[in-house]
Amino acid sequence: MSARARHLFVCANCGASYPKWMGQCTSCQEWETLIEQPNAPEVKNTLQKASKTGALLAVENIYTQESSSPENQRFPSGFPDLDLVLGGGILPGSVSLLAGQPGIGKSTLLLQIANQIAQSVPVLYVSGEESAPQVRARALRLSGRLPKASALSLDFVSSNSTNDIAQTILSGKYQFVIVDSIQTLAVAEIASAPGSVSQISNSGNILIRAAKSTNTALMLVGHVTKDGSLAGPKTLEHMVDVVLNFEGDRYGGFKTIRAAKNRFGATSELAIFEMNASGLEEVANPSAALLAERQNVDGSIIFSAIDGARPLLVEIQALVNRTTFGYPKRTASGFDLNRLNLLIAVLEQRTKLTLSDKDIFLNVVGGIRIADAAADLAVCMAIASAAANRKLADDLVVFGEVGLGGEIRSVHAAEKRISEAKKLGFKAAIAPRNIKNSFAKPARDLTAVLNSYLR
Repeated sequence: MSARARHLFVCANCGASYPKWMGQCTSCQEWETLIEQPNAPEVKNTLQKASKTGALLAVENIYTQESSSPENQRFPSGFPDLDLVLGGGILPGSVSLLAGQPGIGKSTLLLQIANQIAQSVPVLYVSGEESAPQVRARALRLSGRLPKASALSLDFVSSNSTNDIAQTILSGKYQFVIVDSIQTLAVAEIASAPGSVSQISNSGNILIRAAKSTNTALMLVGHVTKDGSLAGPKTLEHMVDVVLNFEGDRYGGFKTIRAAKNRFGATSELAIFEMNASGLEEVANPSAALLAERQNVDGSIIFSAIDGARPLLVEIQALVNRTTFGYPKRTASGFDLNRLNLLIAVLEQRTKLTLSDKDIFLNVVGGIRIADAAADLAVCMAIASAAANRKLADDLVVFGEVGLGGEIRSVHAAEKRISEAKKLGFKAAIAPRNIKNSFAKPARDLTAVLNSYLR
């Protein structure tokens, strides 16, 4: 067999393999993602060999066997909201993957979690990117809110060897291990560079097996691509138990953590953080913090959102200005641009507003990203308010989905949205008309709402 035949070309996006290089992966349709990797020796008659050498498995009935519930053995992370996202804390034997853009605070968060758990059980922090002096400098910066070092059972090592890290986990000395990050590790038996598809998938597989066999809680850090998706093969997300997405503006504003996958809890919870001089801190009342500096001017609307299972009041701002070019500009921060263009078209068609010659800028205050369909009405009212130089009353919040016909449609969790607005002192909510609550002012269609409430 030639040297070329002993190599495969693996897609860095989906993990599909090909015997020769191609410009486009036919599996995921991505371009220029095939990377040459050494191919493992082929094993002939695998099925026949497995049937002869395999052993009979010892099975048991999960409903008749008595076992202690692992839910009472979770490690608290030190952040109550993050524990809710994880399903109650960090479970022994679980493998979590934390992904986020560079500089958002992943290493800071993990060091704070490590210091919290190290007060009760031995913890190992493995860094493949930073040296001991770098991590020590961060620990000193966080020392204002951390216990004395003598009270911690926290060890640190800088290593890029998957084999060495797995052997350390198998020793059983540590009950919680952090690896920062999976993209920097390499298996000695594989010739490819760290960060390649084969290195990431094999390193993840080896570490997960070591953690599961010793009932060690393992947390991996993952890099993201420029479009925000996790770098490396999709297989890694399938192998781990929990996938956490760390999102937000790395230069300021709020940062959020939500679970894209969770085998031990729900994926509807949300943790909101703020970075300060002494590390990350949970925001106790994010709605009040987001509205603290609000000025009631035209183009400013308060939207009652539901992020996961959590109600949240956010300010949506719009700026409408006459364009100086032939093609008007539409810009959105924290809101889907395609949805914004659709709502602008509905406003033009169903109301008397003329927006075809206007530049429209939309912003969700605080770095929060809104994917809730109930934001439609608030966005439309913000644009109409800015275009007509008319504003909404101070004591009103808005929520509702807008259809292509200009009708206001019902949304989920309306009572939670109303309850959050009441807590912060709002007097009424402009909401879909089918909501049976005296706090809600019925909204039938866009034209009626704009004529009734914008003054």
